[in-house]
Amino acid sequence: MRPFLTLVRNAASLVSTRAVCSESGSKWIKPAGRDTGLKTYNSLTRQKEPLVLAKEGVATWYSCGPTVYDHAHLGHACSYVRFDILQRILTRLFGINVTHVMVITDIDDKIIQRGLEENVSPFVLARMYEEEFKRDMMALKVLPPAVYMRVTENIPQIVAFIEGIISNGHAYATGQGDVYFDTRSIGSRYGLWGAPGVKEKRDPRDFALWKASKPQEPYWMSPWGRGRPGWHIECSTIASSVFGSQLDIHSGGLDLAFPHHENEIAQCEAYHKCDQWGNYFLHSGHLHLKGSSEKMSKSLKNYITIKDYLQSHSANEFRLFCLLTKYRSAIDYSDASMNEARSTLSAISAFIHNAQGYMQGQLLCQTIQESFLWERLSAAQASVLSALADDFDTPKAMDAIMSLIYHGNCQLQPVTKSNGTSRSPAVFGAMLTYIRDIMDVLGSLLCMAYYPLLQEFHDDLSGVLHNVVEQLVRFRSEVRNFALSVEGQATQDLQNSVQPPRKKPHPDRVPLLKACDALRKDLVPLGVQIKVRFPCL
Repeated sequence: MRPFLTLVRNAASLVSTRAVCSESGSKWIKPAGRDTGLKTYNSLTRQKEPLVLAKEGVATWYSCGPTVYDHAHLGHACSYVRFDILQRILTRLFGINVTHVMVITDIDDKIIQRGLEENVSPFVLARMYEEEFKRDMMALKVLPPAVYMRVTENIPQIVAFIEGIISNGHAYATGQGDVYFDTRSIGSRYGLWGAPGVKEKRDPRDFALWKASKPQEPYWMSPWGRGRPGWHIECSTIASSVFGSQLDIHSGGLDLAFPHHENEIAQCEAYHKCDQWGNYFLHSGHLHLKGSSEKMSKSLKNYITIKDYLQSHSANEFRLFCLLTKYRSAIDYSDASMNEARSTLSAISAFIHNAQGYMQGQLLCQTIQESFLWERLSAAQASVLSALADDFDTPKAMDAIMSLIYHGNCQLQPVTKSNGTSRSPAVFGAMLTYIRDIMDVLGSLLCMAYYPLLQEFHDDLSGVLHNVVEQLVRFRSEVRNFALSVEGQATQDLQNSVQPPRKKPHPDRVPLLKACDALRKDLVPLGVQIKVRFPCL
Protein backbone atom coordinates (compact mmCIF):
# COMPACT_ATOMS: atom_id res chain seq x y z
CA MET A 1 0.00 0.00 0.00
CA ARG A 2 1.16 3.54 -0.59
CA PRO A 3 -0.12 7.09 -0.21
CA PHE A 4 -2.56 8.39 -2.76
CA LEU A 5 -1.11 11.46 -4.45
CA THR A 6 -4.03 13.65 -3.66
CA LEU A 7 -5.25 16.30 -6.09
CA VAL A 8 -6.97 19.09 -4.23
CA ARG A 9 -7.72 22.08 -6.42
CA ASN A 10 -7.85 24.66 -3.68
CA ALA A 11 -4.56 23.63 -2.09
CA ALA A 12 -4.05 27.01 -0.45
CA SER A 13 -6.68 26.23 2.16
CA LEU A 14 -4.56 23.30 3.34
CA VAL A 15 -1.33 25.22 3.96
CA SER A 16 -1.86 25.21 7.71
CA THR A 17 -2.24 21.42 7.75
CA ARG A 18 0.34 18.76 7.17
CA ALA A 19 1.08 17.56 3.65
CA VAL A 20 -1.80 16.01 1.78
CA CYS A 21 0.27 13.07 0.65
CA SER A 22 3.48 11.39 1.64
CA GLU A 23 6.35 10.70 -0.73
CA SER A 24 7.42 7.71 1.36
CA GLY A 25 6.05 4.20 1.02
CA SER A 26 5.75 1.98 -2.03
CA LYS A 27 5.66 3.51 -5.48
CA TRP A 28 3.07 2.76 -8.14
CA ILE A 29 3.49 -0.68 -9.64
CA LYS A 30 3.04 -1.01 -13.37
CA PRO A 31 0.34 -3.65 -13.78
CA ALA A 32 1.07 -7.02 -15.32
CA GLY A 33 -1.00 -7.65 -18.40
CA ARG A 34 -1.51 -6.34 -21.91
CA ASP A 35 -0.27 -2.90 -22.96
CA THR A 36 -3.05 -1.24 -24.96
CA GLY A 37 -0.70 1.22 -26.67
CA LEU A 38 -2.60 4.08 -25.03
CA LYS A 39 -1.38 6.46 -22.37
CA THR A 40 -3.50 7.99 -19.65
CA TYR A 41 -2.83 10.47 -16.87
CA ASN A 42 -2.81 8.52 -13.61
CA SER A 43 -3.61 10.54 -10.49
CA LEU A 44 -1.63 8.00 -8.46
CA THR A 45 1.61 9.08 -10.14
CA ARG A 46 0.67 12.54 -11.39
CA GLN A 47 1.90 11.71 -14.87
CA LYS A 48 0.91 9.83 -18.00
CA GLU A 49 1.37 6.09 -17.82
CA PRO A 50 0.96 3.30 -20.38
CA LEU A 51 -2.53 1.83 -20.03
CA VAL A 52 -1.96 -1.83 -19.19
CA LEU A 53 -5.01 -4.02 -18.62
CA ALA A 54 -5.01 -7.23 -16.60
CA LYS A 55 -7.04 -9.01 -19.27
CA GLU A 56 -6.53 -8.34 -22.96
CA GLY A 57 -9.36 -6.37 -24.51
CA VAL A 58 -11.23 -5.88 -21.22
CA ALA A 59 -11.15 -2.89 -18.86
CA THR A 60 -12.76 -3.13 -15.43
CA TRP A 61 -14.03 0.33 -14.50
CA TYR A 62 -15.64 1.53 -11.28
CA SER A 63 -17.08 5.00 -10.85
CA CYS A 64 -18.54 6.88 -7.93
CA GLY A 65 -22.14 7.65 -8.74
CA PRO A 66 -24.37 10.34 -7.25
CA THR A 67 -25.55 10.83 -3.70
CA VAL A 68 -29.22 11.08 -4.52
CA TYR A 69 -30.70 13.77 -2.29
CA ASP A 70 -31.28 16.57 -4.84
CA HIS A 71 -31.39 17.40 -8.54
CA ALA A 72 -28.26 16.64 -10.59
CA HIS A 73 -26.56 19.74 -12.00
CA LEU A 74 -24.15 20.60 -14.81
CA GLY A 75 -21.14 19.93 -12.59
CA HIS A 76 -22.27 16.32 -12.36
CA ALA A 77 -23.14 16.27 -16.06
CA CYS A 78 -19.67 17.47 -17.02
CA SER A 79 -17.96 14.62 -15.16
CA TYR A 80 -20.30 11.90 -16.40
CA VAL A 81 -20.30 13.10 -20.03
CA ARG A 82 -16.51 13.35 -20.04
CA PHE A 83 -16.05 9.80 -18.76
CA ASP A 84 -18.73 8.59 -21.17
CA ILE A 85 -16.59 10.02 -23.97
CA LEU A 86 -13.52 8.18 -22.64
CA GLN A 87 -15.37 4.89 -22.40
CA ARG A 88 -16.76 5.28 -25.93
CA ILE A 89 -13.24 5.93 -27.24
CA LEU A 90 -11.89 2.80 -25.55
CA THR A 91 -14.77 0.68 -26.81
CA ARG A 92 -15.47 2.02 -30.29
CA LEU A 93 -12.02 3.17 -31.40
CA PHE A 94 -9.66 0.78 -29.64
CA GLY A 95 -11.83 -2.31 -29.29
CA ILE A 96 -11.68 -2.55 -25.50
CA ASN A 97 -14.71 -3.96 -23.72
CA VAL A 98 -15.34 -1.64 -20.77
CA THR A 99 -17.11 -3.35 -17.85
CA HIS A 100 -18.46 -0.38 -15.93
CA VAL A 101 -20.05 -0.49 -12.49
CA MET A 102 -21.48 2.60 -10.77
CA VAL A 103 -22.62 2.93 -7.17
CA ILE A 104 -25.72 4.86 -6.16
CA THR A 105 -25.32 6.32 -2.67
CA ASP A 106 -28.89 6.04 -1.42
CA ILE A 107 -28.21 6.37 2.31
CA ASP A 108 -26.19 9.31 3.63
CA ASP A 109 -26.32 12.16 6.14
CA LYS A 110 -27.61 14.55 3.46
CA ILE A 111 -30.34 12.15 2.36
CA ILE A 112 -31.48 11.63 5.93
CA GLN A 113 -31.49 15.37 6.65
CA ARG A 114 -33.40 16.15 3.46
CA GLY A 115 -35.96 13.47 4.30
CA LEU A 116 -36.52 14.97 7.74
CA GLU A 117 -36.90 18.46 6.25
CA GLU A 118 -39.49 17.29 3.72
CA ASN A 119 -41.16 14.79 6.05
CA VAL A 120 -40.60 11.92 3.63
CA SER A 121 -38.85 8.57 3.98
CA PRO A 122 -35.16 8.86 3.03
CA PHE A 123 -35.57 5.70 0.95
CA VAL A 124 -38.43 7.22 -1.05
CA LEU A 125 -36.48 10.46 -1.47
CA ALA A 126 -33.39 8.63 -2.67
CA ARG A 127 -35.27 6.49 -5.16
CA MET A 128 -37.03 9.57 -6.58
CA TYR A 129 -33.77 11.44 -7.21
CA GLU A 130 -32.06 8.27 -8.46
CA GLU A 131 -34.66 7.89 -11.20
CA GLU A 132 -34.34 11.57 -12.08
CA PHE A 133 -30.56 11.17 -12.33
CA LYS A 134 -30.95 8.24 -14.71
CA ARG A 135 -33.36 10.23 -16.86
CA ASP A 136 -30.88 13.12 -16.94
CA MET A 137 -28.08 10.79 -18.05
CA MET A 138 -30.28 9.37 -20.78
CA ALA A 139 -31.15 12.87 -21.97
CA LEU A 140 -27.42 13.67 -22.15
CA LYS A 141 -26.80 10.48 -24.17
CA VAL A 142 -24.57 9.02 -21.44
CA LEU A 143 -24.38 5.26 -21.81
CA PRO A 144 -25.54 3.44 -18.66
CA PRO A 145 -23.07 1.23 -16.78
CA ALA A 146 -23.32 -2.53 -16.92
CA VAL A 147 -25.08 -2.24 -13.57
CA TYR A 148 -26.05 0.38 -11.00
CA MET A 149 -25.54 -0.88 -7.45
CA ARG A 150 -27.32 0.71 -4.48
CA VAL A 151 -25.65 0.95 -1.10
CA THR A 152 -28.82 -0.12 0.75
CA GLU A 153 -28.90 -3.38 -1.23
CA ASN A 154 -25.35 -4.28 -0.18
CA ILE A 155 -25.41 -3.83 3.60
CA PRO A 156 -24.57 -7.50 4.46
CA GLN A 157 -21.59 -7.35 2.10
CA ILE A 158 -20.44 -4.08 3.67
CA VAL A 159 -20.66 -5.54 7.19
CA ALA A 160 -18.62 -8.57 6.07
CA PHE A 161 -16.04 -6.30 4.43
CA ILE A 162 -15.65 -4.30 7.63
CA GLU A 163 -15.26 -7.53 9.62
CA GLY A 164 -12.49 -8.55 7.23
CA ILE A 165 -10.62 -5.27 7.78
CA ILE A 166 -10.96 -5.69 11.55
CA SER A 167 -9.69 -9.26 11.45
CA ASN A 168 -6.70 -8.12 9.39
CA GLY A 169 -5.82 -5.67 12.17
CA HIS A 170 -6.69 -2.42 10.39
CA ALA A 171 -9.90 -1.26 12.11
CA TYR A 172 -11.42 -1.08 15.58
CA ALA A 173 -14.85 -0.72 17.16
CA THR A 174 -15.65 1.82 19.85
CA GLY A 175 -17.86 1.50 22.87
CA GLN A 176 -20.47 3.67 21.15
CA GLY A 177 -20.94 1.20 18.28
CA ASP A 178 -18.83 3.04 15.70
CA VAL A 179 -16.07 1.36 13.69
CA TYR A 180 -13.02 3.29 12.49
CA PHE A 181 -10.22 2.50 10.10
CA ASP A 182 -6.90 2.47 11.98
CA THR A 183 -4.63 4.65 9.84
CA ARG A 184 -1.65 4.04 12.14
CA SER A 185 -1.81 0.35 11.27
CA ILE A 186 -0.55 1.12 7.75
CA GLY A 187 2.02 3.70 8.86
CA SER A 188 3.31 6.11 6.22
CA ARG A 189 1.31 4.33 3.55
CA TYR A 190 -1.67 6.57 4.33
CA GLY A 191 -1.71 10.29 3.50
CA LEU A 192 -0.57 12.56 6.29
CA TRP A 193 -3.37 15.10 5.99
CA GLY A 194 -4.66 16.15 9.38
CA ALA A 195 -8.34 16.08 10.29
CA PRO A 196 -10.38 17.18 13.32
CA GLY A 197 -10.44 14.40 15.87
CA VAL A 198 -13.30 12.54 17.47
CA LYS A 199 -12.89 11.66 21.12
CA GLU A 200 -12.90 7.91 20.63
CA LYS A 201 -10.56 7.92 17.63
CA ARG A 202 -7.06 6.61 18.15
CA ASP A 203 -5.77 9.04 15.53
CA PRO A 204 -7.46 12.16 14.12
CA ARG A 205 -6.96 10.76 10.61
CA ASP A 206 -9.02 7.64 11.34
CA PHE A 207 -12.28 7.56 9.42
CA ALA A 208 -15.62 5.86 9.96
CA LEU A 209 -16.42 2.48 8.46
CA TRP A 210 -19.65 2.04 10.43
CA LYS A 211 -21.72 4.70 12.20
CA ALA A 212 -23.84 3.95 15.23
CA SER A 213 -27.45 4.95 14.66
CA LYS A 214 -28.93 8.17 16.00
CA PRO A 215 -32.57 8.95 16.77
CA GLN A 216 -34.79 9.22 13.66
CA GLU A 217 -32.14 7.63 11.44
CA PRO A 218 -32.51 4.43 9.41
CA TYR A 219 -30.35 1.59 10.68
CA TRP A 220 -29.27 -1.97 10.04
CA MET A 221 -28.17 -4.57 12.59
CA SER A 222 -24.48 -5.41 12.78
CA PRO A 223 -22.03 -7.07 15.19
CA TRP A 224 -21.46 -3.57 16.60
CA GLY A 225 -25.12 -2.77 17.10
CA ARG A 226 -27.57 -0.70 15.10
CA GLY A 227 -26.02 1.58 12.53
CA ARG A 228 -25.26 2.28 8.89
CA PRO A 229 -22.17 2.35 6.64
CA GLY A 230 -19.68 5.17 6.49
CA TRP A 231 -19.30 6.91 3.16
CA HIS A 232 -16.04 5.40 1.87
CA ILE A 233 -16.65 1.75 2.73
CA GLU A 234 -19.55 1.44 0.28
CA CYS A 235 -17.34 1.90 -2.77
CA SER A 236 -14.59 -0.42 -1.55
CA THR A 237 -17.13 -3.15 -0.83
CA ILE A 238 -19.16 -2.86 -4.01
CA ALA A 239 -16.14 -2.54 -6.31
CA SER A 240 -14.55 -5.56 -4.63
CA SER A 241 -17.76 -7.59 -4.78
CA VAL A 242 -17.73 -7.27 -8.58
CA PHE A 243 -14.05 -7.01 -9.53
CA GLY A 244 -12.25 -8.66 -6.63
CA SER A 245 -8.79 -7.63 -5.46
CA GLN A 246 -7.72 -5.81 -8.62
CA LEU A 247 -9.34 -2.95 -10.52
CA ASP A 248 -8.11 -1.46 -13.79
CA ILE A 249 -9.70 2.00 -13.71
CA HIS A 250 -11.43 4.08 -11.04
CA SER A 251 -12.97 7.42 -12.01
CA GLY A 252 -14.59 10.37 -10.30
CA GLY A 253 -14.52 14.11 -9.89
CA LEU A 254 -11.34 15.81 -8.71
CA ASP A 255 -12.97 16.65 -5.38
CA LEU A 256 -13.23 12.91 -4.60
CA ALA A 257 -9.46 12.34 -4.70
CA PHE A 258 -9.20 13.09 -0.98
CA PRO A 259 -10.50 11.83 1.29
CA HIS A 260 -12.82 9.48 -0.58
CA HIS A 261 -10.50 7.74 -3.02
CA GLU A 262 -7.53 7.67 -0.66
CA ASN A 263 -9.73 6.02 1.95
CA GLU A 264 -11.04 3.55 -0.62
CA ILE A 265 -7.49 2.54 -1.43
CA ALA A 266 -6.60 2.11 2.26
CA GLN A 267 -9.68 -0.02 2.90
CA CYS A 268 -9.26 -2.27 -0.14
CA GLU A 269 -5.56 -2.86 0.31
CA ALA A 270 -6.12 -3.60 4.02
CA TYR A 271 -8.92 -6.04 3.20
CA HIS A 272 -7.28 -7.79 0.25
CA LYS A 273 -3.77 -7.67 1.79
CA CYS A 274 -2.41 -6.36 -1.50
CA ASP A 275 0.11 -3.69 -2.44
CA GLN A 276 -1.96 -2.13 -5.21
CA TRP A 277 -5.72 -2.44 -5.61
CA GLY A 278 -6.64 0.19 -8.22
CA ASN A 279 -4.16 0.58 -11.06
CA TYR A 280 -5.39 3.86 -12.59
CA PHE A 281 -7.32 6.70 -10.98
CA LEU A 282 -8.84 9.17 -13.46
CA HIS A 283 -10.23 12.47 -12.21
CA SER A 284 -12.29 14.97 -14.18
CA GLY A 285 -11.76 18.69 -13.71
CA HIS A 286 -14.38 20.88 -12.06
CA LEU A 287 -16.99 22.92 -13.86
CA HIS A 288 -17.05 26.60 -12.90
CA LEU A 289 -19.47 29.34 -13.68
CA LYS A 290 -17.65 32.00 -15.66
CA GLY A 291 -15.88 34.42 -13.34
CA SER A 292 -16.12 32.15 -10.29
CA SER A 293 -13.18 30.36 -8.69
CA GLU A 294 -15.56 27.93 -6.98
CA LYS A 295 -16.70 24.69 -8.55
CA MET A 296 -20.40 24.28 -9.36
CA SER A 297 -21.85 22.72 -6.24
CA LYS A 298 -25.13 22.08 -4.46
CA SER A 299 -23.65 23.19 -1.15
CA LEU A 300 -22.60 26.53 -2.66
CA LYS A 301 -25.98 26.92 -4.38
CA ASN A 302 -24.28 28.11 -7.58
CA TYR A 303 -25.57 25.43 -9.87
CA ILE A 304 -27.76 24.94 -12.94
CA THR A 305 -29.76 21.72 -12.99
CA ILE A 306 -29.49 19.42 -15.99
CA LYS A 307 -33.23 19.68 -16.52
CA ASP A 308 -33.09 23.50 -16.64
CA TYR A 309 -30.12 23.43 -19.00
CA LEU A 310 -31.92 21.17 -21.46
CA GLN A 311 -34.82 23.62 -21.67
CA SER A 312 -32.68 25.94 -23.80
CA HIS A 313 -29.76 23.82 -25.03
CA SER A 314 -29.25 20.39 -26.54
CA ALA A 315 -27.33 17.39 -25.27
CA ASN A 316 -25.19 17.62 -28.42
CA GLU A 317 -24.11 21.17 -27.57
CA PHE A 318 -23.10 20.16 -24.05
CA ARG A 319 -21.11 17.19 -25.36
CA LEU A 320 -19.26 19.47 -27.81
CA PHE A 321 -18.65 21.84 -24.90
CA CYS A 322 -16.97 18.94 -23.06
CA LEU A 323 -15.05 17.73 -26.13
CA LEU A 324 -13.39 21.11 -26.60
CA THR A 325 -11.45 20.80 -23.32
CA LYS A 326 -9.32 18.04 -21.79
CA TYR A 327 -11.33 15.84 -19.45
CA ARG A 328 -9.05 16.51 -16.48
CA SER A 329 -8.99 20.27 -16.92
CA ALA A 330 -11.21 22.77 -15.14
CA ILE A 331 -13.82 24.20 -17.48
CA ASP A 332 -15.73 27.49 -17.44
CA TYR A 333 -19.41 27.43 -18.25
CA SER A 334 -20.62 30.65 -19.88
CA ASP A 335 -22.65 31.95 -22.79
CA ALA A 336 -19.40 32.35 -24.74
CA SER A 337 -18.28 28.76 -24.19
CA MET A 338 -21.68 27.40 -25.13
CA ASN A 339 -21.75 29.61 -28.24
CA GLU A 340 -18.38 28.13 -29.24
CA ALA A 341 -19.82 24.62 -28.93
CA ARG A 342 -22.91 25.62 -30.90
CA SER A 343 -20.79 27.27 -33.61
CA THR A 344 -18.66 24.14 -33.91
CA LEU A 345 -21.75 22.03 -34.44
CA SER A 346 -23.08 24.49 -36.99
CA ALA A 347 -19.78 24.47 -38.91
CA ILE A 348 -19.82 20.66 -39.08
CA SER A 349 -23.46 20.64 -40.17
CA ALA A 350 -22.89 23.30 -42.84
CA PHE A 351 -19.98 21.38 -44.34
CA ILE A 352 -21.98 18.15 -44.43
CA HIS A 353 -24.88 19.95 -46.10
CA ASN A 354 -22.63 21.54 -48.75
CA ALA A 355 -20.64 18.37 -49.37
CA GLN A 356 -23.82 16.36 -49.85
CA GLY A 357 -25.09 19.04 -52.23
CA TYR A 358 -21.89 18.75 -54.22
CA MET A 359 -22.12 14.95 -54.33
CA GLN A 360 -25.73 15.19 -55.53
CA GLY A 361 -24.76 17.60 -58.30
CA GLN A 362 -26.72 20.47 -56.76
CA LEU A 363 -23.63 22.56 -55.97
CA LEU A 364 -21.36 23.63 -58.83
CA CYS A 365 -17.75 24.15 -57.75
CA GLN A 366 -14.35 24.88 -59.14
CA THR A 367 -12.08 21.95 -60.02
CA ILE A 368 -11.44 19.94 -56.86
CA GLN A 369 -7.86 19.14 -55.84
CA GLU A 370 -8.81 15.55 -55.12
CA SER A 371 -5.39 14.14 -54.24
CA PHE A 372 -4.86 16.97 -51.74
CA LEU A 373 -8.15 16.16 -49.98
CA TRP A 374 -7.28 12.45 -49.80
CA GLU A 375 -4.01 13.44 -48.14
CA ARG A 376 -5.80 15.73 -45.67
CA LEU A 377 -8.28 12.97 -44.83
CA SER A 378 -5.49 10.48 -44.16
CA ALA A 379 -3.62 13.05 -42.04
CA ALA A 380 -6.77 13.87 -40.03
CA GLN A 381 -7.45 10.20 -39.33
CA ALA A 382 -3.88 9.69 -38.08
CA SER A 383 -3.97 12.87 -35.97
CA VAL A 384 -7.28 11.98 -34.34
CA LEU A 385 -6.13 8.45 -33.50
CA SER A 386 -2.83 9.73 -32.09
CA ALA A 387 -4.55 12.42 -30.01
CA LEU A 388 -7.12 10.08 -28.50
CA ALA A 389 -4.45 7.47 -27.69
CA ASP A 390 -2.55 10.16 -25.76
CA ASP A 391 -4.67 10.62 -22.63
CA PHE A 392 -7.89 11.02 -24.63
CA ASP A 393 -6.93 14.45 -25.98
CA THR A 394 -10.31 15.43 -27.43
CA PRO A 395 -9.45 19.13 -28.06
CA LYS A 396 -6.56 18.06 -30.29
CA ALA A 397 -8.78 15.52 -32.03
CA MET A 398 -11.47 18.15 -32.63
CA ASP A 399 -8.82 20.50 -34.05
CA ALA A 400 -7.88 17.82 -36.58
CA ILE A 401 -11.51 17.27 -37.54
CA MET A 402 -12.17 20.97 -37.94
CA SER A 403 -8.97 21.37 -39.99
CA LEU A 404 -10.24 18.67 -42.35
CA ILE A 405 -13.55 20.52 -42.65
CA TYR A 406 -11.70 23.79 -43.32
CA HIS A 407 -9.79 22.24 -46.24
CA GLY A 408 -12.98 20.69 -47.55
CA ASN A 409 -14.75 24.05 -47.44
CA CYS A 410 -11.86 25.69 -49.29
CA GLN A 411 -12.47 23.29 -52.18
CA LEU A 412 -16.23 23.79 -52.20
CA GLN A 413 -16.07 27.20 -53.79
CA PRO A 414 -19.28 27.68 -55.83
CA VAL A 415 -19.19 28.84 -59.47
CA THR A 416 -22.04 29.99 -61.69
CA LYS A 417 -21.10 27.74 -64.63
CA SER A 418 -19.60 24.29 -64.69
CA ASN A 419 -17.30 25.01 -67.67
CA GLY A 420 -17.02 21.27 -68.12
CA THR A 421 -14.87 20.80 -65.02
CA SER A 422 -14.48 17.24 -63.76
CA ARG A 423 -16.16 16.30 -60.49
CA SER A 424 -14.73 14.45 -57.49
CA PRO A 425 -17.66 13.33 -55.32
CA ALA A 426 -15.96 10.19 -53.94
CA VAL A 427 -13.46 12.03 -51.76
CA PHE A 428 -16.22 14.08 -50.16
CA GLY A 429 -18.17 10.88 -49.53
CA ALA A 430 -15.16 9.48 -47.70
CA MET A 431 -14.75 12.68 -45.69
CA LEU A 432 -18.43 12.74 -44.69
CA THR A 433 -18.36 9.08 -43.68
CA TYR A 434 -15.29 9.59 -41.52
CA ILE A 435 -16.59 12.74 -39.83
CA ARG A 436 -19.95 11.14 -39.10
CA ASP A 437 -18.32 7.95 -37.78
CA ILE A 438 -15.76 9.64 -35.52
CA MET A 439 -18.34 12.02 -34.08
CA ASP A 440 -20.57 9.02 -33.44
CA VAL A 441 -17.66 7.37 -31.59
CA LEU A 442 -17.50 10.47 -29.38
CA GLY A 443 -21.24 10.28 -28.75
CA SER A 444 -22.32 13.21 -30.90
CA LEU A 445 -25.26 12.36 -33.15
CA LEU A 446 -24.77 14.69 -36.09
CA CYS A 447 -28.24 14.00 -37.51
CA MET A 448 -29.59 15.59 -34.34
CA ALA A 449 -27.49 18.67 -35.03
CA TYR A 450 -29.09 19.02 -38.48
CA TYR A 451 -32.67 18.80 -37.36
CA PRO A 452 -33.64 20.32 -33.98
CA LEU A 453 -37.14 18.85 -34.23
CA LEU A 454 -35.64 15.41 -34.71
CA GLN A 455 -33.58 15.97 -31.56
CA GLU A 456 -36.73 16.68 -29.57
CA PHE A 457 -38.47 13.68 -31.15
CA HIS A 458 -35.48 11.44 -30.36
CA ASP A 459 -35.41 12.56 -26.72
CA ASP A 460 -39.08 11.72 -26.24
CA LEU A 461 -39.18 8.64 -28.45
CA SER A 462 -38.39 6.03 -25.80
CA GLY A 463 -41.08 7.22 -23.40
CA VAL A 464 -43.64 7.68 -26.19
CA LEU A 465 -43.08 4.18 -27.57
CA HIS A 466 -43.40 2.68 -24.11
CA ASN A 467 -46.75 4.39 -23.63
CA VAL A 468 -47.92 3.39 -27.12
CA VAL A 469 -47.08 -0.25 -26.45
CA GLU A 470 -48.91 -0.16 -23.11
CA GLN A 471 -52.02 1.28 -24.76
CA LEU A 472 -51.82 -1.25 -27.61
CA VAL A 473 -51.59 -4.18 -25.20
CA ARG A 474 -54.45 -2.81 -23.12
CA PHE A 475 -56.62 -2.39 -26.24
CA ARG A 476 -55.85 -5.95 -27.35
CA SER A 477 -56.74 -7.27 -23.92
CA GLU A 478 -60.10 -5.47 -23.95
CA VAL A 479 -60.92 -6.77 -27.44
CA ARG A 480 -59.95 -10.30 -26.44
CA ASN A 481 -62.01 -10.21 -23.25
CA PHE A 482 -65.01 -8.92 -25.20
CA ALA A 483 -64.67 -11.72 -27.76
CA LEU A 484 -64.53 -14.34 -24.97
CA SER A 485 -67.38 -12.85 -22.95
CA VAL A 486 -70.00 -15.26 -24.42
CA GLU A 487 -71.17 -17.90 -21.96
CA GLY A 488 -69.17 -21.09 -22.28
CA GLN A 489 -70.96 -24.34 -23.16
CA ALA A 490 -68.76 -26.65 -21.12
CA THR A 491 -70.72 -28.60 -18.53
CA GLN A 492 -68.05 -30.65 -16.77
CA ASP A 493 -67.80 -30.41 -13.01
CA LEU A 494 -65.30 -27.72 -12.03
CA GLN A 495 -64.21 -29.69 -8.98
CA ASN A 496 -63.02 -32.52 -11.21
CA SER A 497 -61.33 -30.22 -13.73
CA VAL A 498 -57.62 -29.55 -13.69
CA GLN A 499 -58.19 -26.17 -15.41
CA PRO A 500 -61.33 -24.08 -15.71
CA PRO A 501 -63.14 -24.83 -18.98
CA ARG A 502 -62.25 -22.48 -21.80
CA LYS A 503 -65.05 -20.34 -23.12
CA LYS A 504 -66.36 -21.08 -26.55
CA PRO A 505 -66.57 -17.80 -28.46
CA HIS A 506 -69.56 -16.79 -30.54
CA PRO A 507 -68.82 -17.45 -34.23
CA ASP A 508 -69.21 -13.77 -35.06
CA ARG A 509 -66.33 -12.93 -32.69
CA VAL A 510 -63.85 -15.50 -33.94
CA PRO A 511 -62.24 -12.98 -36.38
CA LEU A 512 -61.53 -10.66 -33.42
CA LEU A 513 -59.70 -13.45 -31.61
CA LYS A 514 -57.73 -14.31 -34.73
CA ALA A 515 -56.74 -10.67 -35.05
CA CYS A 516 -55.59 -10.62 -31.40
CA ASP A 517 -53.44 -13.70 -31.94
CA ALA A 518 -52.01 -12.26 -35.15
CA LEU A 519 -51.11 -9.01 -33.38
CA ARG A 520 -49.40 -10.89 -30.55
CA LYS A 521 -47.29 -12.88 -33.03
CA ASP A 522 -46.46 -9.83 -35.17
CA LEU A 523 -45.13 -7.92 -32.17
CA VAL A 524 -42.58 -10.61 -31.22
CA PRO A 525 -40.03 -9.71 -33.94
CA LEU A 526 -40.28 -6.10 -32.76
CA GLY A 527 -39.20 -7.07 -29.24
CA VAL A 528 -42.68 -7.01 -27.62
CA GLN A 529 -43.93 -10.25 -26.10
CA ILE A 530 -47.48 -10.53 -24.76
CA LYS A 531 -47.72 -13.49 -22.42
CA VAL A 532 -51.05 -15.32 -22.20
CA ARG A 533 -52.06 -18.61 -20.63
CA PHE A 534 -53.28 -19.92 -23.95
CA PRO A 535 -53.88 -18.53 -27.43
CA CYS A 536 -57.26 -17.17 -28.31
CA LEU A 537 -58.01 -20.07 -30.63
